[in-house]
Amino acid sequence: MAEIVRMPKMSDTMTEGVMAKWHKKVGDKVKSGDVMAEVETDKATMDLESYWDGTVLYIGVEEGQAVPVDAVIAVIGKEGEDYKAALDAEGAATPSAEAKPAAEAALAEKPAEDKKEATAAAGITDADLEKMGVTVVRMPLLSDTMTEGVIAEWHKKVGDKIKNDDILADVETDKATMEVMGYADGTLLHIGVEKGAAAKVNGIIAIVGPEGTDISGILAQGDAPAKPAADKKADAPVAESTSSVAAETAAESSDRVKASPLAKRIAKDKGIDLAQVAGSADGGRIIKKDIENFKPAAAVAATPAATTSAAPAEKQAQVSIPVFVGEEKYTEKPVTQMRKVIAKRLSESLFTAPHFYLTMSIDMDGAIAARTKINEYAPVKISFNDMVLKAVAIALKQHPNVNSSWLGDKIRYNEHVNIGVAVAVEDGLLVPVVRFADGKSLSHISAEVKDFAQRAKAKKLQPADWEGSTFTISNLGMFGIDEFTAIINPPDACILAIGGISQVPVVKNGAVVPGNVMKVTLSCDHRVVDGATGSAFLQTLKALLEEPVRLLV
Repeated sequence: MAEIVRMPKMSDTMTEGVMAKWHKKVGDKVKSGDVMAEVETDKATMDLESYWDGTVLYIGVEEGQAVPVDAVIAVIGKEGEDYKAALDAEGAATPSAEAKPAAEAALAEKPAEDKKEATAAAGITDADLEKMGVTVVRMPLLSDTMTEGVIAEWHKKVGDKIKNDDILADVETDKATMEVMGYADGTLLHIGVEKGAAAKVNGIIAIVGPEGTDISGILAQGDAPAKPAADKKADAPVAESTSSVAAETAAESSDRVKASPLAKRIAKDKGIDLAQVAGSADGGRIIKKDIENFKPAAAVAATPAATTSAAPAEKQAQVSIPVFVGEEKYTEKPVTQMRKVIAKRLSESLFTAPHFYLTMSIDMDGAIAARTKINEYAPVKISFNDMVLKAVAIALKQHPNVNSSWLGDKIRYNEHVNIGVAVAVEDGLLVPVVRFADGKSLSHISAEVKDFAQRAKAKKLQPADWEGSTFTISNLGMFGIDEFTAIINPPDACILAIGGISQVPVVKNGAVVPGNVMKVTLSCDHRVVDGATGSAFLQTLKALLEEPVRLLV
């Protein structure tokens, strides 16, 4: 009987996996224990093993594709066996060929009235509007993030005479309040959006045309753009079209340059003469992309000629500002599984758990001296991070409220101490766990943390390595960070952010002397830990690190 292979749940936070690589293909023989594929999870890239003997009959996921946990990814069975029945039983089969004609027939049976309405709605073309002498003023795209605009003020009312340069209204966008012009001569026939109301980008906000024009057909069409007229000039010779464009450009430049407010602002910032830019919008109107795609070669070449023709006195008085045109570039990469889960879990933590932060300065002179002496005898090199981890473990035993978890209807007070250590890797962050840290020596902790760091960067950690923490430490001191705040790693109630050791003036015995100070910040979930509880924990941690001999008691 054919066996269904599903996407396994390889970690407690995994919701989907990416098929990084298939080691088997359809028709290959597999045995129980064979590695079929590599799956990229939110934590690492892991091997997917077969639990059956047989032949690969079906592969449903391509390399690089993400699928949710428990989704069907392959079928294993006897060679030649019909696996489609198994897929049908799982609801994973693709629609049958017979279903397609039925679906197409259903679509074909739409009422004829719908088609007529659609035809009527799209009946007015640009050519029709041009013949009528009507200009439809739409809500312009005034910023790259704008989806709608609010009419802040109308400067004209229905029946007013409009000139080409008149400002019709002020529009409030997500960035600023900007002016909207009609770019037409005539009478304001219609206002489609009242003051204070919002209109979607490209929605009709006004109509300008000859007085008395019937605009009911335009209004019936709604916000849908007019159909472009059939391009009869397309069959004409190239020379004819070129001359017509030149004539239009000459006529336009002799009148005025049409440009959106955003295009004008960008052109001003970049020092671009709008008269030399060809517009790509309706009626040759210049928009943002025209400015961005403008090549200033002609403008640069024209500048010296204009300068030489100027009077010598004017040359000395004027300051020549060179034109610099930059190019906006960016690169986009798909989000990795690890980054997806980091974003999801930490967003949930920050916006669900009420965070508060406690910062304390710790005198590290004693810890520095103790570390130097310890490393003379330790089998492995002890770091300050190892000493902090050991001190945290001892402090947690004395303050069990900090070593706890919020479970919704109850609070879990952990009697064991499992400390997660945040490790930076190429794609994000992993948090392997040092279990029962309070009972381990500094040498044991140091060796374990170093092993975790190496395996994390090589993507060799297993789910058991990162599950089950009761408290987390994040150390950025080695990067020169003085202090920072960290987001709690659920289900922990706290996380400790460790800064670097800084040499600063300190007061000892009434005198200002050089000192070595390390700042730590405790992020607390206020549902579990109160300010006094967190402060008492930090006081214990401070005492342990300032007198390291207490770590041995």
